[in-house]
Parts: sequence; structure tokens; C-alpha cells
Amino acid sequence: METPSSRLIAAAQAAIEAVDTRGRRLSLRRLSALDKLRMFKAAGPVLSDNRAWLGMALLACSVTAIDDVPVPLPANEGQIEAMVQRLGDAGIAAIGDALQRDQAPADMAVVKN
Repeated sequence: METPSSRLIAAAQAAIEAVDTRGRRLSLRRLSALDKLRMFKAAGPVLSDNRAWLGMALLACSVTAIDDVPVPLPANEGQIEAMVQRLGDAGIAAIGDALQRDQAPADMAVVKN
């Protein structure tokens, strides 16, 4: 039997797909608390306080694959910046749109419970 909590957890872990204006297929996932903690560690104390940098880093770290080629979670500042550069404006915009669209149904399910 599936509980409301297990449905929410499964939905949060499900892959999200986006296609950017360059035609790249981006596979995404919402970062877990542990993923975010690791990203803060990779960013260091100064960049972890920079909301603009952190916001873009969160989007870039949400990518799990580009055109079905797996992408590991960046482990340091340089890898985060390399991912942002690889994605460019087109990729970052597509990720933000996809994650925002995906958020609405989960929020509504919580509100209805």
C-alpha cells in the first residue's frame, strides 16, 4: 500500500527532463539535503553565503545527465563552475524552468493533505 508520504518521496526523487534551446536533453533531479550539504562544502564558506552564485550552482548541480551521458555531482568550486560553463545560459534557463514547473504539483499535493 502506498502512503501519501511515499508518493511525495517518490515524486521528489523522480527524474525531471528538460530540453534547452540548443536541443540538449538534460536529466535533472531535486537535490537531497545531503547533496546540498556536499555542494556547500564544495563551494566553501565565502561562496556558500553568495546567494546569486549559490542559486546558479544549485541549478547546475541538479543535472544528472546531458543527452543521456551521466554527469557526476560536482565536488569542488572548479567543477561547479565548469558545469555552469558547459550548460551556459540556455541550459541554466531550461533547468530553472523545468524545476519550477515540476515544483507546482508537489506543492499542491502537500497543501491538499
